[in-house]
Amino acid sequence: MEEEARKLLEEGIVKKLISPGKGELSTFPNGTKVVFHYRTSLCDGKVLDDSRTMGGRSKPMELILGKKFKLAVWERVLITMKQGEVADFTCDNKHTALYPLVSQSLRNISAGKDPLEGQRHCCGIAQIHSHHSLGHKDLDQLQANQQPLVFSIELLEVLSPGSFQLDVWAMTDEEKLKLVPQIHEEGNMLFKKGQIKEATDKYYNGLACLKNLQMKEHPGDEVWVKLDHMITPLLLNYCQCKLLQGQYYEVIEHCTSIVFKYEDNVKAFYKRAKAHAAVWNETEARADFDKVLELDPSLGPSIAKELKTMEEKIRNKEKEEKGRYKDLFNYNATPATATTG
Repeated sequence: MEEEARKLLEEGIVKKLISPGKGELSTFPNGTKVVFHYRTSLCDGKVLDDSRTMGGRSKPMELILGKKFKLAVWERVLITMKQGEVADFTCDNKHTALYPLVSQSLRNISAGKDPLEGQRHCCGIAQIHSHHSLGHKDLDQLQANQQPLVFSIELLEVLSPGSFQLDVWAMTDEEKLKLVPQIHEEGNMLFKKGQIKEATDKYYNGLACLKNLQMKEHPGDEVWVKLDHMITPLLLNYCQCKLLQGQYYEVIEHCTSIVFKYEDNVKAFYKRAKAHAAVWNETEARADFDKVLELDPSLGPSIAKELKTMEEKIRNKEKEEKGRYKDLFNYNATPATATTG
C-alpha cells in the first residue's frame, strides 16, 4: 500500500484512505467493469458534482477499464482500491484538465439530454482552449482556471470481463451501429404497449449511440449524412414520447433542428405545431399547421381537428382570465369597513 501511495504521489496524486475495503485487491484486467460513487470538489471544499445527488437521484458511475475513458485519472486511482473502499484523491492540474467536459456530459446524461450536447466537433484539448461555454458557470470557470481537484470515491463493485453484458456506451462503433435498429424496434414495441417512459429511454439510447458515431465524422460527409438519416426517425419517435409526457419545449427544440435540415419533414412540422399549441404559441402553431397542409393536403381533416381543439382551449383560457380579472377588480372596489375602538 505504501509503495502504491508513493507511485501515485510521484504522478501528482495524493490518496487519503477514508474506509478500507474488503478482500484482496483485484488485478483489474482490461474489460473489467467498476461501479462507484464519486464526489468532485475544489481544494477549498466546494462540491462540483456528486453522483448521489446529480439529477435528483443517486446513480453510481460505471466504467469499463481499458476503453480509454476521457478522464484517465479515474481509471488510475480506481485500480488502487478494494471493493467497498472509500478514499479521497487530490489530483494535480495535469490530471483534471478534461474534467469540465466530462462533467458537462455527465450532467447532460443525468438531465436526460444528449451527453455530447454543447460540445464542438473537435478534440477535447481543442475545446479546453476554446472560449465555448459549457452551459454551466462553475464549469466555465474551471475550464478557464484549471486547478487541482479532489475526487472522493467509493468503489461499490468490481466485475470481471465476460461476467456482465456490455452497456451501449462501452461498445465498439461497429457494435453500436449494429445495435441501433434493434433498440429502435424495442422502443416501438414499448410505445405500442403504452410504456411511454420505457420507450423514451430506448429511443434516447439509440440517439446517444448515433450521435456519438456522428461526432466522429465531418458534417456533410457521406457517413455523417447517412447517420443523420438514421437519427431523424428516432428523434421524431422520441419527440412523440415527449409530447405525451408534456415536455413541449423540448419537442419544439428538437423538431426545429430537424426542419432546419429537412424542410419537407411533415412529421417534424406536425409535432412542433402540436407542441406550440400546447404552450399557447398560437401564431407559431398556425404557421406550422399551414406548412403541414402545404406538404401533405391529405392531412386536412386532422389539422382541422387540431385547430378546433386549440381554438377551444384558447377561448376557455381567455374566459378564465376575464373571470380572474373581474374578481380582482371587484375585490379592489370593495370599500373598507370602518372600525371603532
